[in-house]
Parts: sequence; structure tokens; C-alpha cells
Amino acid sequence: MSFIETEEQKALRAAVASLAAKYNYRDYVRPKAKANEPLAELWAEAGKLGFIGVNLPEEYGGGGAGIYELSLVLEELSTQGAGLLLMVVSPAICGTIIAKYGTDEQKQTWLPGLADGTKIMAFGITEPDAGSNSHKITTTARRDGSDWILNGRKIFISGVDQADAVLIVSRTEDHKTGKLKPALFIVPTDAPGFNKTVQDMDFVEPDRQFTLFLDDVRLPADALVGAEDAALAQLFAGLNPERIMGSAMAIGMGRYAIDRAVEYAKERQVWKTPIAAHQGVSHPLAQVKIELELARLMMHKAAVLYDTGDEFGAAEAANMAKYAGAEASIKALDQAIQTHGGSGLTAEVGLAGMLGAARIARIAPVSREMILNFVAQHSLGLPKSY
Repeated sequence: MSFIETEEQKALRAAVASLAAKYNYRDYVRPKAKANEPLAELWAEAGKLGFIGVNLPEEYGGGGAGIYELSLVLEELSTQGAGLLLMVVSPAICGTIIAKYGTDEQKQTWLPGLADGTKIMAFGITEPDAGSNSHKITTTARRDGSDWILNGRKIFISGVDQADAVLIVSRTEDHKTGKLKPALFIVPTDAPGFNKTVQDMDFVEPDRQFTLFLDDVRLPADALVGAEDAALAQLFAGLNPERIMGSAMAIGMGRYAIDRAVEYAKERQVWKTPIAAHQGVSHPLAQVKIELELARLMMHKAAVLYDTGDEFGAAEAANMAKYAGAEASIKALDQAIQTHGGSGLTAEVGLAGMLGAARIARIAPVSREMILNFVAQHSLGLPKSY
């Protein structure tokens, strides 16, 4: 692992930063979010430029790079407040799983569109009664001749209204109890029996959350991704990238917040002195800068471990990166608002509206408490607590 990025990676950062400046939070993202509209124009342009599928195989139209490069893209977009949530889902989770485990036909059908952004795939794992305990998933798939019949319910599924399909995590009917043996299915959003309902969230974001109802959804045999009862390896091929990408988005938001705070602290004068000269202002900002950089290092480590095939090392680092990124992001946004004083809560400054998005990072895709459970058990060797 090198701490010095390649010329290609530096060029990618610069190109993404240039695009993100065009679609910044105050001028583009916030108005879109208030209108309940997705960031369609940004998604389309990012796709045309090859940013959406930079991690997917070149033979299917992707960039042939890794999760490191994909997280780099999302971080730089988020640094302008223009993070694309569905990058966490469509190319990082679904694209990765299909590239690793999909049939040749599934790869040909889905990967080119996921790479250039013309197709979007959401990801459905969370259930009302399962939560963090994926072993309690009750969405089931049963055979009917060569077809599969899916029944179940999912909650907090992002961007279903923008998606062509949802990669649904289920279990085969004979595994309703005991250890989870996931079966993953590509379910078109227009499939008979597939119904979605918007969840009423108490914050403003461009990407909406949905409850899904699967009522005898009939799927052909080739909707199954990978092997039936493929065990957890197939599922975690997508979940580790999800945590890394969640960290990238959080860190980018933190950078956005600190940039706004620094700009203001240099300009704002009280008693003829810029407030940035006062340690009461500068020290908290410096502390957050350090914490963001530490989180960023762990995110890079996690991405490198994942891209080099170290699955266990990547799982530990990805969880730590997601934890650190969320904590640093929330602290950065809070300190940026505090630096602005009362104006930090105004629409003109454009920071308070991001509080909800930053807070999500502590909960999704896995809660802070479950990460602490993982580190306690697997990193420290302490007894399992749940």
C-alpha cells in the first residue's frame, strides 16, 4: 500500500472534482432534494465520463479499476456536497456481486449499463423484523418448476424509483430458520407482485427510501445470481464495498463542511480580527481535520485490502473506516455550523440541511454499535455479546 496516489488516480480526482463543482450542493443538490428529485443530470454525466463504473471490468464497459478508485470518485463528489448515494448500491454492491458471481448472460445484460449509469440496480436486504440480524431474514424463495417464487418484505431500500431492478437477498424455503444461506435474485421493478411504497423520512434528501412488498413474484431460473445456498461469501462480496463507500461519502461531506467553515473563519471579522485567528475557532477545526484524515487513511487501507483479495482484513478495516468516517463527518458538520454561529443554520450557508445525511452514516449501512460488536469480537477476541 502506497500513501502516494498514482498519476492516474490523481487525474481521476481532479476530473471528478471539476464535475462536482458544476453540481455543487447549494446550486444543484439542495434544490433537487427540496423538490424530491434525484440527481439525474449529475448521474448521467458521471456515467458518460466513466466515473460510475470505474470499478467494473473493462470487458463490460467499466474502468477496470477497483473499489479504491470508486471510493475516490464518491469522496470527491461528496466534497462538493454532491454525493451520489446510489453509487454505494448500484456499482459497488450489485455490480461487484454480479461481476464476481453472475452468469455470462447476467454480466452481458447488466454490467455495461451499470458501468455507464444507463441502468441502476438497488439492493434489498433490510427487513422490519431482522434489522442488523440478517440471519432472521424471512423473505423466501421457493421453486415452482424451473421458476422461483419470492415472498417477503423489505424496508429502507434506497432509490427504487430510479432503479431498473433490485438485487433481493432472500433465503430458500427450506432455510427459514437457522443460519442464513442467502440466495440473491435480480428482481425487475416492473415485475408482477413487486410493490413499493415511499417511506416518510424526516429529513430532505434527493434519494428516497422505500418499503418493498414481494407477493408471489415469479422469476425465471436465470434471475438467481451465483449459486443457490452460496453461503455468506457471495453476500459479503458486496457488503464490504458498501462500508468503504459509506465511509467515502461521509468523509467527503466532512471535507465539504470544513472547507465552508475555513472560508468563513478567514473572512469573518470581529473586533478587527478574523475569527480564524482565535484558538477557540481554529483548534476545533484543526482537530476535525486530523480526525477526517485518520478516517480517510483507514478507508484507503480497507479499499486496498479489498482490491488485493484480503477478505478478512478488508472486513475489519471496512468496518473501522465506516465507523471513523461517520464520527468525523458528524463532528465536522457540527463544528462548521458552530463556526458560522447563527448563520450556520440558514439556507444561504447550506450546512444545516446536511445534518440528516451526515447522521445517517452512524446508522447505515450498519450501526455504530454493531461495528463495535464486530471489533470487540473479531479484533480483540472478546466474547460475543449478541
